[in-house]
Amino acid sequence: MAHTDHRTLRRVLHREVAGTIGLLADEHDFRAMRRYDSFVFDDHTTYLKHMEAVLRTRALQGSHTTVALFDPEDYAEYCAETGLDPDSHTSRTRFTAALASTGPTIPYDGRPLADLLPTLVDEAVRHATWEYAAELLARLGACASCGEDLGRAAFTRASHLLVRILDTAPPGERHLVCSVSGPPETLVAVLHADDIAGRMELDESEALEFTTVLAVGLATESPGGLVMRTSKPGSPDRIHGWRLRAHGLEPLTAGEVFDAYCTDAESGELISPESNVDYCEPPDLGQGPGPAHCH
Repeated sequence: MAHTDHRTLRRVLHREVAGTIGLLADEHDFRAMRRYDSFVFDDHTTYLKHMEAVLRTRALQGSHTTVALFDPEDYAEYCAETGLDPDSHTSRTRFTAALASTGPTIPYDGRPLADLLPTLVDEAVRHATWEYAAELLARLGACASCGEDLGRAAFTRASHLLVRILDTAPPGERHLVCSVSGPPETLVAVLHADDIAGRMELDESEALEFTTVLAVGLATESPGGLVMRTSKPGSPDRIHGWRLRAHGLEPLTAGEVFDAYCTDAESGELISPESNVDYCEPPDLGQGPGPAHCH
């Protein structure tokens, strides 16, 4: 009886242990791991099938599991830095544990892996975009004339502009996209903000990434833009747009917003406008916290 009680208690504790699983999302990463003898899988499809079974079993047992992208190159670097043997399941476990605290993860919610993987990849892209944008801001350093931190000043201004955009927007669900062009690639950030009974709800991580990308555009004076789509039941969707400028955001006219949405970006050919959509000039954002930093 005591033995049974001990096993029962351990099962109870096992359900309270949260875990993270590192997932090889594509064939390329899977093939990279096959160079290790301790990695026993030969086929990516079979690997995903067994991974899904493990996730479902843990969920049925009441265990909470988060899923992270397992990058073989990052893993090799981690092992080199920590002196671990990369051809070891123990090393893979330690790397996955590190991902839980430093990398993007999503909770396993019972969805098939085919549906979960795109969400996980999107989360990883978001995280990488934020890291790169934050690094760009940090590299700007201090103003040679006054010593002000240029990246922090741009972030403060971007935060103010985002608050003004949300405060002046019509009520409803808001979908914002900010893009900043420049080498080596275009940075894109997305923010969803819902106005529910006069209370703004948004994801803090999305807001941080969006503000950081906007700050990069303001600080570097790179070409870019910001668009917002507002949806409310019973009303046409409203779309507003701005150009990025060193001093802030320059509103697009209703015609410019229409042209942007009704022109194919690759071919330049006209696209039929969406039904039940109004292309509008944005509300006045008022004055910012001061002029752009310049001397």
